[in-house]
Amino acid sequence: MSVHAKKAQAAIEFLMTYGWAVLSVLAAIATLAYFGILSPEKLLPDKCTVDQGITCVGSKIESSQITLVLLNSVENRPITVNNIDVEGCTGDFSQEMVGGVKNTLVLDKSCANGEQTDKFQGSIKINYLDKVSGLAKTAYGSINSRVE
Repeated sequence: MSVHAKKAQAAIEFLMTYGWAVLSVLAAIATLAYFGILSPEKLLPDKCTVDQGITCVGSKIESSQITLVLLNSVENRPITVNNIDVEGCTGDFSQEMVGGVKNTLVLDKSCANGEQTDKFQGSIKINYLDKVSGLAKTAYGSINSRVE
């Protein structure tokens, strides 16, 4: 055998060995994904965020209602929450929120959030009145959770 043939054979053996190793790893990953172990929904945490000085402390999604725990994070700036809409699930309020105090608000009008264990993802729209300036404002956010 010539020197070039020996080098070619060594290169092919090297590539075949690593090729089988890569194929085995891909097969293992595909098997884990097929059985739902690598499902991104299971790996991502529940999340609720709102902008403009309102903090979403917690949330609970049920098939017929949504419960939000909100905090006015701006001291010395009370607001009055008038309406909250989360993907068609609404609630009308006259809830005054002072700075640093948590408020629990339940949305139960026109709610169709899915069945238990379904993943719920939606946008939050909060209409409120800034008591200091007297201006009506809107805060937006998002929610990502599992229906309980």
